[in-house]
Amino acid sequence: EVQVVESGGGLVQPGGSLRLSCVPSGFTFSSGYMGWFRQAPGKDRDFVAAITWSGSYSVYTDSVKGRFTISRDIAKNTVYLQMNSLKPEDTAVYYCGRLRSGTVYQSRNYDSWGQGTQVTVSS
Repeated sequence: EVQVVESGGGLVQPGGSLRLSCVPSGFTFSSGYMGWFRQAPGKDRDFVAAITWSGSYSVYTDSVKGRFTISRDIAKNTVYLQMNSLKPEDTAVYYCGRLRSGTVYQSRNYDSWGQGTQVTVSS
């Protein structure tokens, strides 16, 4: 089965940091894009960030620019999301996926989703 495994979530206070990891299972991230999305209860799965396999290009949603950084480690076949200065509104389940085709901003264009990892920002 082709999917990813997300990890690294948890409970953190406002202003804190977390680093999420995404490890593909059944495929190697060797082309195209990988992306991070998040979904709060009752909300849609929203785009957070995406990166090319080469790492030469990354893109972010406006609300996380300057706070989150997406990166990848080719040797470890892993994609990371470093999240700093976390806010309560960042609370969500975070998902990683592989872009199949089309724009990076639409979750329907991705496959290989994992189970997600919960991020809770609260004092």
